[in-house]
Amino acid sequence: MPFYSYRAKDPENSCPNCCSEFEVFQKMSDNHLDNCSECGSPISRIMHATPTVKDSSDSKTLSDDNLKKHGFKKFVNRGTGKGYDEVV
Repeated sequence: MPFYSYRAKDPENSCPNCCSEFEVFQKMSDNHLDNCSECGSPISRIMHATPTVKDSSDSKTLSDDNLKKHGFKKFVNRGTGKGYDEVV
């Protein structure tokens, strides 16, 4: 179950619990909260970016030796805009 962050819509007219950002442990299927549980003032859920995990397996899969072993050819841009050079 993830943590969800909430903050008061009007921090000046709210309690110390919701005037700054706070987290709530909820199921993904639970409805989001609309009001602070302590003072009842309206709150909104804050969306955060999810962390991305880099998979290092692509570097091995697309290596020149691995492509050649499996019968593929790799083309690399010459940089002149006139086509590609075959590497493998």
